[in-house]
Amino acid sequence: MSVHSRHAVYYMPPEGALASFGAAWLGWDAQAGRDVPQPDLPGLDTLTDAPRKYGFHATLKPPFRLAEGETVDALRDAVAELAARTARARADGLVLSRLGRFLALTPEGDNSEVARVAAACVQDLDRFRAPSSEAELERRRGAGLDARAEELLRDWGYPWVLDRFRFHMTLTGKIAREDLGRVQAMVAEALPPLPRPFMLDSLCLCGERSDGRFELLHRYALSG
Repeated sequence: MSVHSRHAVYYMPPEGALASFGAAWLGWDAQAGRDVPQPDLPGLDTLTDAPRKYGFHATLKPPFRLAEGETVDALRDAVAELAARTARARADGLVLSRLGRFLALTPEGDNSEVARVAAACVQDLDRFRAPSSEAELERRRGAGLDARAEELLRDWGYPWVLDRFRFHMTLTGKIAREDLGRVQAMVAEALPPLPRPFMLDSLCLCGERSDGRFELLHRYALSG
């Protein structure tokens, strides 16, 4: 029986300046499974409360409960096999962006290669996903879904996949509209130099612990 209530496939930056920044910014290092002191910036703890539990990442296969009859070992093998036949993805770079009322790092330029990897994760690993409960579906519908998003939710358990996917590495929760400019400037000042080009070169299988936080279980290099 798995010690993790849910699993997910994320992109997490490899060891280096960006990974260290993300762990410290959120106050949780999902790759090491430990708390990290945050920078002494006004309101940062509250600002990062929502994304902290997931760690610094971009979602490729959204969190899911294991389907009946499936095992973590089989999931690990499937992610390893997927990574072995999937080519790395390239984008021009990463940039700081506003997505509604939160801030995230997003790919600059053509996003199609990154979307290709995410689509493979969503589709090829779906046999491991237990069906969503009605309560889970209704919670997603609370955001107000159009017909296509509802179709994706029904088929894949999440509305923002495939043609609705947008790669993003979340840095904040929702920000009051009047504070967006100030917070964006604060984030921009704290960021390390962002990669140019950006290479999505691995899949990170992560698990949700009993305290609700996600941690890295294994990193698989894309080598297709």
